[in-house]
Parts: sequence; structure tokens; C-alpha cells
Amino acid sequence: MASPASGSSSAEPPAVVSRGTRALHWRLLLTRHVMSPKLVILDRDGVINRDSDDYVKSLDEFLPYPQAIDAIARLSRAGWTVAVATNQSGIARGYYDEATLAAMHGRLETLVRARGGEIRRIVHCPHGPDDDCDCRKPLPGLLERLRQELGMASLQGAWMVGDSLRDLQAGEAAGCHSALVRTGKGERTLAKGKGLEQARVFTNLAAFADWLLAQPEK
Repeated sequence: MASPASGSSSAEPPAVVSRGTRALHWRLLLTRHVMSPKLVILDRDGVINRDSDDYVKSLDEFLPYPQAIDAIARLSRAGWTVAVATNQSGIARGYYDEATLAAMHGRLETLVRARGGEIRRIVHCPHGPDDDCDCRKPLPGLLERLRQELGMASLQGAWMVGDSLRDLQAGEAAGCHSALVRTGKGERTLAKGKGLEQARVFTNLAAFADWLLAQPEK
């Protein structure tokens, strides 16, 4: 007769084991949890909405891609935590203010909620390139802030999706897998061909979501 635990999928280790074995069992379980968070971090401009070399300065200029809104909602409904980490140096440059940015993000969250999804957090860097901050991508400080706000022990194994090399560099520095979309500045980034060795490339955010949701659970 098989033992009662032979068909069990419980995470609880056997009762009659050494203290060291039980400690190792729990460390392995914790590492598995930490290493593979169901988290997708998105850049904003060029990934979620149309980008502009003149900056997205107003609510009227904030034009989300319908496919991206749908992709975010699908990921969220499938149990993925979706967050946004975006450089917004237009604030430092005086092109728009925090209130205008909040209005854009309020609209984004409303559109996603209307499709049955949720954006768990949106974090931004308001600084310019000469401000010597630690949150402007490609530095990983913005992602570290996101990790803290989400209460996660690590971003190891999460996904960072962007349209520029600095997005991917920030994600990889924080331990994320990286994905480049061809929308926004993605084609230009791809044409340069630098720093993309670890990145998967997708047509757009919808294509990334299609691929990710088709992967077997780990």
C-alpha cells in the first residue's frame, strides 16, 4: 500500500526528518517563490501608449494602444501582477507637472479596470538626465522602489518589458527577464542591435502577453 503522502502535493515536509532537512526543504520552497514572482513590469511610453520625441505632455496627448490595454487586463485576469516603471523627465524639464501625470495614469487605470484588469503600482522617475538620481533607468532604483512597494523579497525572475535599451538594462540589473517590443522606440533599439543578448523580442505588448500566457506554469 502506498504511504498516505505518496500522492500528496502538499508543501509540508515529512514529519520524521532531521531539523536540517526540514530547514533545507523550506529554503528551497522560499527560493522557488522568490525566484519566480508572477510579476510583469512595463515601461510606459512606447509600450502602453504612443510615444513622442516631443514628450507626452498632456492628457490629450496620452494615447494608449488598445492592444496594450487588453494585454494588461489579460495578464492581470490570469493572475499576473502588472506594474509600470517609467522615466518622466518632462517633469524636470517643465513640460508638465505631477498633477498632469497623475491624470494620465488615472485614465490608464480606468481603461484597464474597464477590461477587468488591474495595474498594481505605477512608479515614475521625475528627474532629468543631469540630476544624478538613482531612479532614472537604466539604473535599477525605480524597480527597487517598486519591489519594496509590492512587498516582494526579490524581482528575480520577473519580466521587464520595454522599447528601449535602458528599460532592459534596468530590468536585468534587478534580476528580471527582459522583453523588447517593436512599438515606440523598439524598432530603433532593435536596429542598433546592442545589449539585446538576453532579451526576447515581440511585435507589441499583446504579442508578449500571448506568449507569456501560453507558457506552462512552473
